[in-house]
Amino acid sequence: MIRLTGLRARGYHGVLEREQAEGQTFLVDLELELAEAVLDTAARTDDVAETVNYAEVADTALGILAGEPARLIETVAVRIADAVLATQPRVSRVQVTLHKPEAPIPADFADVAVVVNRERG
Repeated sequence: MIRLTGLRARGYHGVLEREQAEGQTFLVDLELELAEAVLDTAARTDDVAETVNYAEVADTALGILAGEPARLIETVAVRIADAVLATQPRVSRVQVTLHKPEAPIPADFADVAVVVNRERG
């Protein structure tokens, strides 16, 4: 498994007009599951071409996070998960946790997050 945590970008997602106009910081964590054979081959060859290039995954996720606005963070998380599976053939399953720590909630809170799991069919 490869974990990529705390990717941060400014996005314009939210139900409120203010959220879409002003934007806010979002964070995303990704867990990428690969077959043991993929990890073993990558470790044996010490070649990035034999595994998942997590810089490419980060670019994909951040592009979506900072890209086309959505009203729901569920929508954004699914977009990221689907894009990772579409662009990374060695990933068999992906978990995306999308954090919205500046959500407009009238309470003292640390975070709001949505978790999406997708696997290759």
